[in-house]
Amino acid sequence: MEGKVKIKLVRSPICTPEKHKRIVRALGLRKINQIVERPDTPSFRGMVKKVPHLLAVVE
Repeated sequence: MEGKVKIKLVRSPICTPEKHKRIVRALGLRKINQIVERPDTPSFRGMVKKVPHLLAVVE
């Protein structure tokens, strides 16, 4: 079984390209400082890598 990764939205996606907004919403993030827990899979890791300026991985 894979582990979990906690992802936190640290900056607003308002003035970002539409693709970035879609990635943030697909991760389940709506509000600043909201933390979601997702499976630690390559697909979720890739989504986080696409918008590192908006997200933070919380330990």
